[in-house]
Amino acid sequence: MSWDERVDAVWADANLSDAERIESIDALAAERPAGDARALFERAGARDSAGREADAEELYRAALATGLPEAERAQAVIQLASTLRNLGALDESIALLRAECERGGDLADSAAAFLALALIDAGESRQAALLAIETLAPHLPRY
Repeated sequence: MSWDERVDAVWADANLSDAERIESIDALAAERPAGDARALFERAGARDSAGREADAEELYRAALATGLPEAERAQAVIQLASTLRNLGALDESIALLRAECERGGDLADSAAAFLALALIDAGESRQAALLAIETLAPHLPRY
């Protein structure tokens, strides 16, 4: 089984506690070279999922600085921005998500959804609602 498949299996295992998931991901990450962007990203996600946002933030930043393939890069930016929103760093969260929306790509709608949440937290509910409707409109049937 490949490294990616083993990582996916850890994420798919609903019986793992947060601590067990972190331990399993860390063990898999240790198989990669020091500073490996994918390993850093997976370690960040495990901590983020466990509610350890402050620990996740540092790892997301390291993964992004090291360089991730495009699919993981976009996901890491969105997850970092969500983490920052949870930590109260709304301005940075909003800036990251706006840039990701403008960049386009497969996860642009996901970035827009998280941007709407950040805008609500920032007290910009009308702008959040407009963004949500604009993002959803292409996915709705015509009436």
